[in-house]
Amino acid sequence: MTIVRAALVISAAIALWTVSPGGGSAEESAKDYPSRPVTFVVPFAPGGSTGLIARIIGQKLEQRLGKPFIIDHRAGGGGLPAVNAVAHGTPDGYTIMMASSTALAINVNVRKSLPYDPRKDITPIALIARMPYVLVVNPELPVQSVADLVKLAREKPGELTFASPGPGTIHHLNGELFKSMFGLNVVHVPYKGTMPALQDVAGGHVQFMFADVPPAKALVLGGKVRALGVTTLERVQALPDLPPLSEVGMPGYDTASWHSISTGAGVPKDIVDKLANEIREVMKEPEVQHLLAEDGAIPQLSPPPEEFKKFVDSEITRWGGLVEKAGILHSQ
Repeated sequence: MTIVRAALVISAAIALWTVSPGGGSAEESAKDYPSRPVTFVVPFAPGGSTGLIARIIGQKLEQRLGKPFIIDHRAGGGGLPAVNAVAHGTPDGYTIMMASSTALAINVNVRKSLPYDPRKDITPIALIARMPYVLVVNPELPVQSVADLVKLAREKPGELTFASPGPGTIHHLNGELFKSMFGLNVVHVPYKGTMPALQDVAGGHVQFMFADVPPAKALVLGGKVRALGVTTLERVQALPDLPPLSEVGMPGYDTASWHSISTGAGVPKDIVDKLANEIREVMKEPEVQHLLAEDGAIPQLSPPPEEFKKFVDSEITRWGGLVEKAGILHSQ
């Protein structure tokens, strides 16, 4: 299933998903939920976009449900230990987490082993935001458009390089998709983090990369890198003048990472549905949408959990096909 088709499926599911203000006909176990604080795990160190989104939504859920949602940053191991702990934790709904497309759809395809099975051990609750990428090039490169970049790559096969914050990241997969789309011979150069990669694009050590919007924004506005477009069909509020790549030479191109709120398998369905309904109401608030958009995200009104799970499964299949074609496999 393509991302465009998956988006249409999600939109259709949302249209059919009607809930009452109180969350529908909740069963007994959800009536008093939450009756105590909820731990809200963020699998990264404080200071990043994921933590910001968790704080915004956690505060709103506290206001709506009357119990604390305690942000618990568990950094390290690329987020795997934190996700695994939630996946195999007590299935009572009192531990939820920010789970990204990397945790739920990418890692299972690029890692030799994974301590959890995203299809069986995790219950997706709600899609929160899509996180676009921006295609940036070194400003000294004789490239003003996607067509220019493709032309240069074809004139110099094997000479152009693209950066990413590591093998198997969505930044890397975007580069592989770009290669595949145009049949190019460009070389991947992995870094340990987004900022070192971006700095080397700015310095001319590598020619281009697909970068996260928040760290790229300052370099784009400062003229340190040149932006050719964003990877989503929608424009991005943080860089409103940049066109979608789909409109400037890459028809149908629509990729993004995404953030969800998820929990472990076995949490009662009525609790999952109650959380999903409450999160959906939070995501309708203009303040929340504005705060997320300012951080480079595209806020989402999630479909019901069952339909969101189908979307996650389709993402596993979609990225798995590209990983197999590109021969990508993480060393761990």
